[in-house]
Amino acid sequence: MSAVTSIDIGRWPDVAVTPAAGGARLRAARTAVAYAARVAGVRVVTADGALGAAPGAPVLEVRRAREFFARIGRDGLIGFGEGFMSGAWTAPDLAGVLTAFAERLTSLVPPPLQKLRRLMQPSMPAAEFADRAGARRNVSRHYDLSNELFALFLDPSMTYSSALFGPGDDLERAQLRKIDAVLDAAAVRPGGRVLEIGTGWGALAVRAATERGAHVTTVTLSEEQAALARSRVQAAGVADRVDVQVRDYRDVEGRYDAVVSVEMIEAVGERHWPRYFAALGRALAPGGRVGLQAITMPHEHLVATRHSWTWIHKYVFPGGLIPSEPAIRAHAQRDGGLSVLHRRSFGAHYAETLRQWRARFLAAEDAVGALGFDPVFRRMWEFYLAYCEAGFRTGRLDVEQFTLGAGGVR
Repeated sequence: MSAVTSIDIGRWPDVAVTPAAGGARLRAARTAVAYAARVAGVRVVTADGALGAAPGAPVLEVRRAREFFARIGRDGLIGFGEGFMSGAWTAPDLAGVLTAFAERLTSLVPPPLQKLRRLMQPSMPAAEFADRAGARRNVSRHYDLSNELFALFLDPSMTYSSALFGPGDDLERAQLRKIDAVLDAAAVRPGGRVLEIGTGWGALAVRAATERGAHVTTVTLSEEQAALARSRVQAAGVADRVDVQVRDYRDVEGRYDAVVSVEMIEAVGERHWPRYFAALGRALAPGGRVGLQAITMPHEHLVATRHSWTWIHKYVFPGGLIPSEPAIRAHAQRDGGLSVLHRRSFGAHYAETLRQWRARFLAAEDAVGALGFDPVFRRMWEFYLAYCEAGFRTGRLDVEQFTLGAGGVR
């Protein structure tokens, strides 16, 4: 990825300006980085020497040491990400470095400082809460960036969620396999009435109509996604069976034989999970099924981080929160009257999906730039994809498909 030579302060105010930091803060940050690198088995190379692990370990190259340590000293992990965006540090194997840190995440801060770290962690800004207005803003910030941008690194189906790989599958085939698994989970049949919450670019809706003969109502808050999804529905010849609506999930009306929602719950926010699951339950006709795909985290990690505001929130997914499996199970039952009938997890498949997305994104660097996205954005996106890949590589994140319904648990 190309180096950052100048930074637009209007677009990237916290990346363009290096934090002021005195000698004591810089020394403290350097000590903290050395400790974390040693625990994680990462070699941090600076102009003054190396910190952390011995040669042969994953390498983090510090290009501007004062800036690197000042950012971490003031803003912790947010500053760490901003340092990559600014070019203060880099790594020959970015995903490898981030995976090493993720594997030992809970041990990177010395035990006496753990409580202090929690006290210093910034909280989610009220502007990012996913009420009706906030949800539209949050969705627009990510999904309305540019359909052309996403087309550069997604497969031809334009599916932006974890694939499910089978033997010999390329990315497109693996994405279609995933879509079929969700449709199977929701028992989508010919002539069935299907509600999709979270349209994406229409791949699932088109496949439900063309391959299953279903009638689909699909809702999204992204104007850009809706426009392209309608074009793809028209091109597939199923405009009479697929209705793409720009609508909040809270405003959906009617009853459906099947409800599907793929990796949309992560954008809902914890305070709105009750309304989300109530909407699922309200929309489901008697005997129907919900096919829900969700990124999940361990419940203890959810409890520890539910109010935190992170680099991912600031730059990629504002207002989001990844649920845990117990949280999904509890809210589905309490708020939607739904039980988990079946579940499957396939987190390793998401790591591979992200690896392929990142390779495609990096290979399309010139095309991304031609769309008007500057080097800071491109480094931000590279960091985001590698950061997420590391989470799934280590099992700190998982992706699961749930079948929900009114029957008993199995």
